[in-house]
Amino acid sequence: MIKVGIAGASGYTGIELIKLISNHPEARLEAITSGSYTGKPLTDIFPSMRGFESLICEELDAKTLSSRVDLMFLALPHKVSMAHAAPLVEQGIKVIDLSADFRFKNPGTYEMAYQPHTAKDLLAESVYGLSEIYRDQIKTARIIGNPGCYPTTILLALLPLIKENLIEPDGIISDSKSGVSGAGRSLSLSTHYCEVNESFAPYKIGNHRHTPEIEEILSLHGKQDIKITFVPHLVPVMRGMVSTIYGQAVKSARLTDIRRAYEKYYSEEPFVRLLPEGFFPAMSHVRGTNCCDIGCHFDENTGRIILVSAIDNLLKGAAGQAVQNMNILFGLPDERGLNYVQTPL
Repeated sequence: MIKVGIAGASGYTGIELIKLISNHPEARLEAITSGSYTGKPLTDIFPSMRGFESLICEELDAKTLSSRVDLMFLALPHKVSMAHAAPLVEQGIKVIDLSADFRFKNPGTYEMAYQPHTAKDLLAESVYGLSEIYRDQIKTARIIGNPGCYPTTILLALLPLIKENLIEPDGIISDSKSGVSGAGRSLSLSTHYCEVNESFAPYKIGNHRHTPEIEEILSLHGKQDIKITFVPHLVPVMRGMVSTIYGQAVKSARLTDIRRAYEKYYSEEPFVRLLPEGFFPAMSHVRGTNCCDIGCHFDENTGRIILVSAIDNLLKGAAGQAVQNMNILFGLPDERGLNYVQTPL
């Protein structure tokens, strides 16, 4: 039985982790922490969790947790996790960090987007937790940097084509849409109901922090410097994410080659679903699941590849992928505790 702790239990990702671990057949939730709600029961934060009154938020202290947990999920804000990860790892606790603090190999890239990194030694050994791509490295990791939600949709769709040299590395565009829960539970004017409802708008054009994360992974696998035009949009739904990606096919590529590449990389993967030719995913098709659905189209007139990728931003984009990484780390099947079917209604 894997003994689990969850830091940042009061956020949307934190509560998703609590629900997943509480129903996991081979994991037991031993501790939850929250800086804002220390000493308070979980039910004070989330009344829907009646029956879990015994879960009391505590302070995040590595020494106290060392005898109680094997693994700690850090569902903390960016720039906060790095202060807690090193003490936990030093105590022999495995760490899966859901912030951006351990996603980058190049500390300079992280620092340009966020702040000076205070745990560079640990950053150097962290494994990027895109489960289907970094499985072998995840198996032996001490610390895993869980990917961002937008990067998950974009990278799962693009990497097979990048690795098989089927898409030109220049001129890739991702037009991406996210539900409001992607902004987290903290209050802000931009995610206020009156601002978001019955509206639709792009945000952070040209300076979204997920762009360097996406570009670093694409460049590593493409073996060259790859830049991408990434435009995120906020849509008035609670959860879900769709990325529509445009790129130029190499001259010899055809739709059969593109589909064959996805089958090569994902045919044995339980949570990546390549849709039949002519079908494309929707948010409602993946809501409440750990699945990434991918549809692809090849425009013979322009030679352009059009990819559509959809996930639940709180699950495959955060908590679900984190649990999938836990399963890989502890030698369990990917789908353990995640293999349920969620209807769209």
